[in-house]
Amino acid sequence: MSDVLITSPEDNSSTRCGFVAVVGAPNAGKSTLVNRLVGTKVSIVSPKVQTTRARVLGIALDENLGSQVIFIDTPGIFTPKRRLERAMVHAAWSGAGDADMVALVVDSERGLNDDVRLIIEKLKENNRRAVLVLNKVDLVKRDSLLALTAELNAFDIFDHVFMVSAEKGDGTDDLMRHFATNVPDGPWHFPEDQVSDMPMRMLAAEITREQIFRQLHQELPYSTNVETDQWEEREDGSVRIDQTIYVQREGQKAIVLGKQGRQIKALGALARTELEEILERRVHLFLFVKVRENWLENPSAYRDMGLEYDV
Repeated sequence: MSDVLITSPEDNSSTRCGFVAVVGAPNAGKSTLVNRLVGTKVSIVSPKVQTTRARVLGIALDENLGSQVIFIDTPGIFTPKRRLERAMVHAAWSGAGDADMVALVVDSERGLNDDVRLIIEKLKENNRRAVLVLNKVDLVKRDSLLALTAELNAFDIFDHVFMVSAEKGDGTDDLMRHFATNVPDGPWHFPEDQVSDMPMRMLAAEITREQIFRQLHQELPYSTNVETDQWEEREDGSVRIDQTIYVQREGQKAIVLGKQGRQIKALGALARTELEEILERRVHLFLFVKVRENWLENPSAYRDMGLEYDV
C-alpha cells in the first residue's frame, strides 16, 4: 500500500486511516456494500457472478471522527478452475492480506455454503479475525438470521456482527461508524475529495461492462472485456469516449451488436447516461465490438485489469 499519496486534513486534529478488505463469496453484495459505504459508485454491480475482477479501492470519510476508511472491494472467492478465475481469487486474498481489517460479507439467503466455509477456513489458517456482515437481511426471517449468526460465530473468528441491507442502506451507518472508529491512528492516504484510485478511463470501461452484464448476462460469458481506447476533452466541456468491447467468438459479437445494431445502441445509451451522471457533463460514447479469441491467455490483458497472470 506504499504507492498511495500521503495527505492529511488541513487542520492539525487527530486523524485515523486504514484499509478494510471486503471479502465474500460471489454475489454476496460486496460491491453494493462498498458503493453504499463510500456514498457513490466506485465498483460495478450486476446479477452475474464474478463481476468484480480486480481489487478496487473505495475511499470513505467520517469527518466527525477524522477517519478515512479505504475499502478494498475484492473479487468473489470460490474454488477457481480457469486462469482468469485463479487470478481473481489471488487478487481477493492479496487484498485481505494487505488490510488492517477484514469484513466477510455473507448472503443471508444463501447462508453457510461451501464458498463461505472456504473463506472462513482460509482466514483461520492465516490467523485473521474479521467483522461478519450479514447482507440482504431484509429477505430473511429473524429466526433464520439468529440461527445463521450462531452457526457462523461458532467458528470463533468474528469480533463483531452487523446485519445490513446494502441495497437499501439498512444498518450500513452503524457498520461505517465501526470501521471509522477502529482504523489505526495516522494521516489520510488520499485527498478528502477522492473516492477511488481507479483511473476514470478504467471506470468508464467498467460502466459499459456492467451494462453488458446487466442486459446480456444470460447470453454472454463473464469473460467479455471492455477497454477505453480514446478519451478526448472537447472545447464545449463535453468528452468523447471511444471503447472496444472484446468477445471471444463471432457469435458473441452478433449478440452484442443485435439486429441492425439495436443492442449496442441500447447498451451505449445506458452507459452514456450513467457516465454523464458520474462526470456531471455531456458524454459522447462510441462503442465498437471486436473478436479477440485468446485474450484470456494474454498476459498484457491481465496487467490491464490489475491481475497477475501466473498464479
